[in-house]
Amino acid sequence: MPEPTAHPGGAAPLLAIFTDFDGTLVEIAETPDAIEIPAELADQLDRTARDFDQAFAVITGREIADIDRFLSPLHLAVAGAHGAQRRRADGTLLELDEAVSTAADAIAKSIAPLVAEHPDLILEPKDGAVALHFRQAPDLEEECLLAMQEAIAEHPDFTLVPGKMVIEARPAGFDKGSALRAFMQEEPFAGRTPIFIGDDTTDEDAFRVAQEMGGIGIKLGAGETIARMRIADVASVHALLKGLADIAARPHASSGVAEEAPILADSTAH
Repeated sequence: MPEPTAHPGGAAPLLAIFTDFDGTLVEIAETPDAIEIPAELADQLDRTARDFDQAFAVITGREIADIDRFLSPLHLAVAGAHGAQRRRADGTLLELDEAVSTAADAIAKSIAPLVAEHPDLILEPKDGAVALHFRQAPDLEEECLLAMQEAIAEHPDFTLVPGKMVIEARPAGFDKGSALRAFMQEEPFAGRTPIFIGDDTTDEDAFRVAQEMGGIGIKLGAGETIARMRIADVASVHALLKGLADIAARPHASSGVAEEAPILADSTAH
């Protein structure tokens, strides 16, 4: 595993920290709005961002506005809708192509009759993407997939991505990996070693890009993954972020992530 880039003189490693949101920073809930936000989460993330010179970002399938609402008053660097939306660390919001928003609206309208027929389904329209949740109706997975396939048939610039009890339509060319790469080309992320923490199949693209750039992918929970490290649960993610912030705050910290974070395991070990 590549060693993280370190400050001269053996000080804290020059890391760029990226995380997913649902299932990683917060526990997954039955509905998107039912998640519980730990009281200390916003303060912890604010500290992590400050201790890493703002080189911290959330990369999520949710809209940026959702993350701001849940973490208020904190405003982090965020890639929303799998990168179709992005706010830089300096607060600059990158505008979404109007054609993408129009297509997402049309896809959502195509799915609406299915959701009206099955109230246990949840349609989540976003600015630039659409999610169809079937957590409360797992027997409808095939029907949901078919409906989403039909909905994007007239929108070849969109692609489907399966998640945990959800199917999402997003613009082709946007994924969590491309979002991470875009952040890494900008200050304050440029020149650092990326760490991405996530739990879902949609996070695999970010694991791949982080590791291609000499960094580390950290998979939360069980399941196949290309991430090189594994972590047990949401509480462990919070502990890891605190530990990394502690390392960064030390004037002469070790550059070894694994030795400072025993909650991590090699994902290839059996």
